[in-house]
Amino acid sequence: MLDLAFVRDNLPLITEKLRQRGLDADALLGGFLEIDAKRRQAITAMESLKAERNRASEEIAKLKKSGGDAIELIAKTKSQREEIETLEKSADEFDAQLQQMLAGIPNIPHESVPAGKGPDDNVEVRRWGTPPKFDFTPKPHWEIGEALGILDFERAAKISGARFAVYWDLGAKLERALANFMLDHHTRENGYTEALPPYLVNSDSLYGTGQLPKFKSDLFKTEEHDLWLIPTAEVPVTNLYRDETLDGAKLPISLTAYTPCFRSEAGSYGKDVRGIIRQHQFQKVELVKFTKPEESYAEHEKLTAHAESILQKLGLHYRTMVLCTADMGPSSAKTYDIEVWLPGQQLYREISSCSNFEAYQARRANIRYRREGAKKTELVHTLNGSGLAVGRTWLAIMENYQQADGSVVVPEALRPYMGGVEKITKRAG
Repeated sequence: MLDLAFVRDNLPLITEKLRQRGLDADALLGGFLEIDAKRRQAITAMESLKAERNRASEEIAKLKKSGGDAIELIAKTKSQREEIETLEKSADEFDAQLQQMLAGIPNIPHESVPAGKGPDDNVEVRRWGTPPKFDFTPKPHWEIGEALGILDFERAAKISGARFAVYWDLGAKLERALANFMLDHHTRENGYTEALPPYLVNSDSLYGTGQLPKFKSDLFKTEEHDLWLIPTAEVPVTNLYRDETLDGAKLPISLTAYTPCFRSEAGSYGKDVRGIIRQHQFQKVELVKFTKPEESYAEHEKLTAHAESILQKLGLHYRTMVLCTADMGPSSAKTYDIEVWLPGQQLYREISSCSNFEAYQARRANIRYRREGAKKTELVHTLNGSGLAVGRTWLAIMENYQQADGSVVVPEALRPYMGGVEKITKRAG
């Protein structure tokens, strides 16, 4: 969420930045100045009446002490109290309208973010590795997995429906191996502390990270409780420090968590219906950072590099893109997408999205810090990225390490986590 005073003082800038995001500024900000003016008028009038009432109260006390008549002043203070209550109610109503309006305004893109109208305007910043070469036509992961007997969509549909998958045997073991490998790498090599958060969160948590109210249709909610299935570990991990003041000397704080993620994929009908690209349930290792404002962009680069390091260890070719203004998520000030090469589909596919939210989430979740010796607190900057999406890494291995005989070679970095298995071959039975 943006600061009220910042929006008030920089309305032309906000309008232009919304335009760069491809949004209708009038629809989002219509009536903002009028409502804000009415709110401030109500507050000013209320404070003026409070001052008058205080002076009258002092005069009443003097009159009572001297034996004077204070009936008129008492009646006046009663009338003032009623007016103050009315003005306070009006100010609260105007404030609620403004807060609702602010909650719907996306973050301001950082000055380094390229302006654009959509994904075609994203800018490639680097590549790593080279695509593998095959002396046969590479297959997509769903054909490989089903042929090996390690990926089962039919039984998943029977027990749950579309957009679910069952992993069997070495397919399941590979998924688990990837998660353990990622967590070990991030905690041992990249300095993250592992957390295991709840998979159900309340509405306040989803509001704090920006999923509510805008993305309600993308979420799964329990019927009788204020509990939602998490769409990403970003939500519970970021909210670990909601309504808290952190010690500035301990920043940055770097956390990693492995969780299942649940998304309804509303609006994605017909997209990626083959394979495990877009599932209602998938697993992910998340990276989250809490930083001082002046350090957040350097930490953003580090976090992105940490996500990339997993692909490098696995020998998977990828490219890193900086998203343009119109393709970023609404909470983000700057986002890098890491896209892995999938030879079976002959395309790059996002495997991690690494974002700097600046103070946008911290303001919604009230996450602050105090510098050493300072009296006032400040909002932290929050960052997060996938380190990585486990299912998409799984399928990238299937497609990049496939062999002519239908088997799949296990990357060397994963073999210790696979009990020494070097190759996945057709499952018996």
